[in-house]
Amino acid sequence: MPRQPRFEYPGASYHVMCRGNHGDPIFLQDGDRKMFLATLVEAWQMMGWNIHAYVLMRNHYHLLLETPEPNLVAGMKWFQGSYTQRFNALHRTRGHLFQGRYKATPVQVGDGDLVYFRTVSSYIHLNPFRAHLCGVGFEQNLESYEWSSYPAYIGACERPKWLSCSRVYRTHGLPSEGSAAMKGYQAILNKRMRGAGDPAELAQEEEILKQIRRGWYLGDEKFRDHLVDQLGESAEGDNLRGEVRRLHNEQGAESLLGEVLKNLQLSEELLLGLKPTVLQKQATAWVLHKNTSMTIQWIAGRLNMGHRSNASRNVHAFEINNSEEANILREKLHVLTG
Repeated sequence: MPRQPRFEYPGASYHVMCRGNHGDPIFLQDGDRKMFLATLVEAWQMMGWNIHAYVLMRNHYHLLLETPEPNLVAGMKWFQGSYTQRFNALHRTRGHLFQGRYKATPVQVGDGDLVYFRTVSSYIHLNPFRAHLCGVGFEQNLESYEWSSYPAYIGACERPKWLSCSRVYRTHGLPSEGSAAMKGYQAILNKRMRGAGDPAELAQEEEILKQIRRGWYLGDEKFRDHLVDQLGESAEGDNLRGEVRRLHNEQGAESLLGEVLKNLQLSEELLLGLKPTVLQKQATAWVLHKNTSMTIQWIAGRLNMGHRSNASRNVHAFEINNSEEANILREKLHVLTG
C-alpha cells in the first residue's frame, strides 16, 4: 500500500496515533508513561507545538496537536526515536518499538467548522471508556485514568503548562478558561458516555468518528481540496486520481469491516486487541482479503496484525481451517458478501 502523504503547513492541526510493533505494549510501567510525557514536553519545547489533548493506552497513544511551523515530520522523528532509545535503554531491549509509521491525520480547524477538532478531542479523551477501563457505568470514573489530558481539563489535577485547553473548551461553546469551562466539559463528556445529546449533533459526530478511523483527513471537501493543493504538482494527473481511487476502495473496505463487526458482535477496540491467531480476527482478515482490493499490508495494519506476512499466514490458516467453528464463521460472513 502506498504511503499516505505528509501534509505540513503553518498552523496545521493533526490527530496523531501510533501502535506498538506487532501490537506489543509501548508502556510496561508507569515510569515509561512518565518518560513518554517528558519526551513529549521536550518535543513541545523544541518544535513550538500546541498540544491540545493526549491519552496513553497500553499499546498505543493518541495526540491532538497543532504545529505553528510546518515541522511535524522532523518533530515526530525526534520524538518517537528518542522515546524508543530511552525505552530500549531502560528495559535492555533493542529494535523497533512502534509499528511502522505513525498516523497523522490533518484536522480542519477553520472558523465555523471546529466540529472536527471537537470530535477528535472527545474521541481521545473517551479512549479509556471505550476500552472498558473507566467512565460512566464502571466502578472508576473517567478522571481516574491519569494518563490522559482529561483530568487536567476538568480540574481533577494540576494542568501542565504545555497543555492547551482553551480551543477544545470553545468548540463546545464553553468559556476559554475557569471552573465553568471545566464543569461544562465534564458534563458534556458524561453525556457522551451515556449516549445522550442532540440527535442531529450525535449523528454528525458519528460520521466524523468513521472518518477518524478510516480517513486520511478530517474535514469537508473544501478542506480536502486545500490539502491536495498543499501537495502541489505531485498531486496532478494520475497520482491524484490514484489517491482518489485508493480512498474509494478504502472506504469500501471500512464499510465491510463495520458490517463484519456487527455480524460477529465485536467492538473495533476488542477486535484490534485480539491476537492474530484468534479465529474471529483471522476470519475478518480473510473476508477483507477476499472481497476488497486492499492489500494484505493494509489489512495487517488496519487489524493490528503486525507484519503483512503474519496477516497472510493467518488468512491462509483460516482458509484451510475445516473446523466446525470456522465453517460457522464462513457461513455467517457469506451473508455479507453473497
